[in-house]
Amino acid sequence: MTDAETKDWDDAYANGAHIPGAADYPDRWARAAEDFRAGWPDKSLDTAYGSSDRQKLDLFFPQGMSRGLVIFVHGGYWLRFDKSFWSQFSAGALKQGWTVCLPSYDLAPDVGISDITKQIGAAVTFAAQRCGGPVRLAGHSAGGHLVTRMICDDTPLDEKTLARIENVVSISGLHDLRPLRRTQMNGSFSLTETGATEESPALRTKVSNCPVTAWVGAEERPEFVRQSRLLSETWSGTRFHADPGKHHFDVIDALKDPESELVRTLVSG
Repeated sequence: MTDAETKDWDDAYANGAHIPGAADYPDRWARAAEDFRAGWPDKSLDTAYGSSDRQKLDLFFPQGMSRGLVIFVHGGYWLRFDKSFWSQFSAGALKQGWTVCLPSYDLAPDVGISDITKQIGAAVTFAAQRCGGPVRLAGHSAGGHLVTRMICDDTPLDEKTLARIENVVSISGLHDLRPLRRTQMNGSFSLTETGATEESPALRTKVSNCPVTAWVGAEERPEFVRQSRLLSETWSGTRFHADPGKHHFDVIDALKDPESELVRTLVSG
């Protein structure tokens, strides 16, 4: 996509401006997450995986023996939110018998996107050391970027942890960060052309043989659909799926349903 095709890059990435009732979603997510944490019996909350206050993760354990580990990385343009908004999206994988991990991470502008990538690598490594079995990664928006970064040629993961990843699902992920340099958000990111290229999964080599799905809402901003399609076109064997009728904020709702196609895609591999 050229500048001529998209002159207003801020609008291209402005999800909330094009979603009715967008301002209500964060409070709704937070309330649902708090209720879920209160009601789920087997959990371990606020475990530190790194040195900063935000480098903590929550683990939710299924009833019975665990089939493995699902790690869900939240979005928010690397600028906002933490794990406390998203607990309820563990439900589908938990009810399928998987342990679910939700990490928080430091945010821009306090740290750069490359630093956040390293932090998620530390969180994945930490959680994998404490939970046996195969590992599945899922992330939404900026989280979709972060989980696909785990299987790039400069992965922060060691070989043993990388080998355990059997599936990656990037939901509305950002896979080419170069256009973000043309947005006001880059005042917080401080991305250079070199830095944006290095942090773009679609511009790097995939080093894992695990399946990858680029999942996006069919009603999302065209730039997000393009970003998901781009990953499927550049990473051989990556599946592209546009979820009918879904926009950027409700495309993750299916993670709460153990029988949804999104959850089956994630846990089946």
